[in-house]
Formats: sequence, C-alpha cells, structure tokens
Amino acid sequence: MDNQHNGGNEQAATGGDYFVVKAKEQGVTVIGLTRGKDTRFHHTEKLDKGEVLIAQFTDHTSAVKVRGKALVYTKHGMIDTEE
Repeated sequence: MDNQHNGGNEQAATGGDYFVVKAKEQGVTVIGLTRGKDTRFHHTEKLDKGEVLIAQFTDHTSAVKVRGKALVYTKHGMIDTEE
C-alpha cells in the first residue's frame, strides 16, 4: 500500500519504529510494556546467546525493557547494555 491510499500516514497503518535486540549471553529477556493510563508488562521473550529479535512498537507497545547483555539497534543508533 502506498502513502496516497492511507492518507499519507504509513506509520499508523503498519505500526511504529522497528528495533533489533541481539543477545550477547544466554537468557537475555526482552519485555514489552503497554501504552495507556497504566503501564504494564504484556509480552516477554527470552533470547539465547547470538539470537536476534526484530520487533516493532505498536498501538499496544510503547516501551521495551531489556535485561541482560545485549546489543539494541534502533534508528537512533546502537546501544550496548553493558555500557
């Protein structure tokens, strides 16, 4: 679908920005947090060393918490959780 057919707001149709988490150790936890009046955990993924999770912010997910040693790639750059 092109921007002309969805009012020029492709982000609204497909969700938000993507991010990538690459685990540097066993048992890295990625936790999705909800939007709205009360922020709550709504989804958890466990990654083993070397595994990669490609995820997207959505109408339901406004934040993500990463526990463990990992590299997080966003449009803003790369973040190493050990630094």
